[in-house]
Amino acid sequence: MKKIILSALLFCAVCNGAQAVELSGALGATSQGGLTARTALGFNWDKAWLESSTGKLTGYWDLGYTYWESGKEAGARHSVSFSPVFVYEFGQGDIKPFIEAGVGVAIFSGTNAGDQKFGSSFNFEDRIGAGLKFGDTQKVGVRVTHYSNAGIKEPNDGIESYALFYSHSI
Repeated sequence: MKKIILSALLFCAVCNGAQAVELSGALGATSQGGLTARTALGFNWDKAWLESSTGKLTGYWDLGYTYWESGKEAGARHSVSFSPVFVYEFGQGDIKPFIEAGVGVAIFSGTNAGDQKFGSSFNFEDRIGAGLKFGDTQKVGVRVTHYSNAGIKEPNDGIESYALFYSHSI
């Protein structure tokens, strides 16, 4: 797992040079009622597309660690994930609503989490979120993240996390 984290960090450094880094934290619940706690580093792409008076499309690389509360099927689990995330920021002011979506990969410390069986430790991470951006340094929002192996191996129960998050550029 250390090699995966180091490889992801190196990839982010090569892709982004000296771009801004965001530190984020999230608390949430799984679709089965277990708790999740997540911390992540976000590496902004420092690019914008589709700029207009309505807003702009931006994005970032997300490297995250999640703690999964134990359930009937498994003790506490850990996962490391890496995902490109697209963000659409609305408006031009100091407080901007945004929506985000991304698809990436995740490695779990076992083949199940909470009460769900994955069939493999390797899974995909799909996310969608919304929130508010304050200036250029802070974000708050809600996020739904789904993890499953996309049918690569059975069983493929998958699991969701519904979370509140905060991030701050460092």
